[in-house]
Amino acid sequence: MMRIRVEGHHPLKGRYRPSGNPNTAIALLAASMLTNDPVTLRNMPATTMTHAMIRAASILGANVEQTDASTLTLQTTAVGSRVLNQSDANGFVGALLYLAPMLIRRQQIRIEIDFPLNRVRTHLEALRDLGIDVTTPDGAIECSLVKWACKHIVLAQASVTATAIVMMLAAVLGKETIISNAACEPHIQELAHTLNKMGAHIEGIGSNILRIWGTDELGGTDVTIGPDHIETASVAALSVLTGGRVHIVGTHSHDLKMIEKIYRRFGIYLDMDDDEIFVPKHGTLAISNREEDVDSSIETAPWPGFPSDLVAMATVIATQARGTSLIHEKLFSNRLLFVDKLKAMGAQIILCDPHRAIVVGPTPLEAVYMDSPDVRTGMGMLGAALIADGESVIDNAQSVARTFGNVYEKLQALGAKIEIES
Repeated sequence: MMRIRVEGHHPLKGRYRPSGNPNTAIALLAASMLTNDPVTLRNMPATTMTHAMIRAASILGANVEQTDASTLTLQTTAVGSRVLNQSDANGFVGALLYLAPMLIRRQQIRIEIDFPLNRVRTHLEALRDLGIDVTTPDGAIECSLVKWACKHIVLAQASVTATAIVMMLAAVLGKETIISNAACEPHIQELAHTLNKMGAHIEGIGSNILRIWGTDELGGTDVTIGPDHIETASVAALSVLTGGRVHIVGTHSHDLKMIEKIYRRFGIYLDMDDDEIFVPKHGTLAISNREEDVDSSIETAPWPGFPSDLVAMATVIATQARGTSLIHEKLFSNRLLFVDKLKAMGAQIILCDPHRAIVVGPTPLEAVYMDSPDVRTGMGMLGAALIADGESVIDNAQSVARTFGNVYEKLQALGAKIEIES
């Protein structure tokens, strides 16, 4: 378990380069195993999740050559195992992405999981719709590639992982496949572009309807993983909250258009260029437009809507903005439960139900002990600690390191007072 100590009221200043998108990275690791040819992945983020996925690729038979800290080449002449155990990928849901190359190259496979099957109901339903025989003995997932029986699949939810699995399968097995209600996040777009470079033909990239023409044999490629828009947006918020001034370089500003629009409601203004963002020093934040019942409201939605991964950070921002805000988490039922930790720090928040919270700001925050439940709330809690009076202690801080590569060290370089304890 990792513990960090965070001293508040130190402005962040300097240049910041976000890591590669970890969700893109794990999808491309799986896609690299669809071909016998070498695939080179650059700008690979150094996270717990990507390290576990690289290890799993090696266990399954990929030859992994690390050429520098952020570049590796994988070549998989054969998938040597039909089984992926829980321990092989540390139980990450992302390990399900290996289902596609395993199924294509071994036809009968088993993936053991340590999370409830209802979390992957959409994924399993999609596989069955594709004509794949799916059983779940003892909580594991067993699949047999009997036939490819589907030309048009409608996903019950716009799941990123389900979309990626179907897209990879269709790129090799399908003649012409349509995915409706597909996820369209930046990492899904990057996967689609990569599959095109490998020889598939995919249209509708960036929309929720994908049309895929498969090929019998995909080839190798060389890909640079794009920057993480969630890390970029998080650091921009941390800069504003701490009264800092940060220049974020090597990013894709077009991925932050909706995020920037929501931030503007709280009085946050970003100077955005194509591949860089300048975050000027802000004074007191003030909500800019009065709505019917509150000063401002935000709601999460599938891409290109406001991402659920930033709802915790948005809640912290709301505690520092003058006015009343309604935070509506439409996608998940447990993402707002962390507000009790903010209330313990002095925030004025009413949790209406598991999906909605009303925040009254601005309120000063006091340092407390916190236990970080997961990465999605971890960055928000870090933001609260960085603006609190005194020193906060955060346990289970590895949850943030799991997804954001070297983020604590990078924030230290900007002036954050973060002490890391193993």
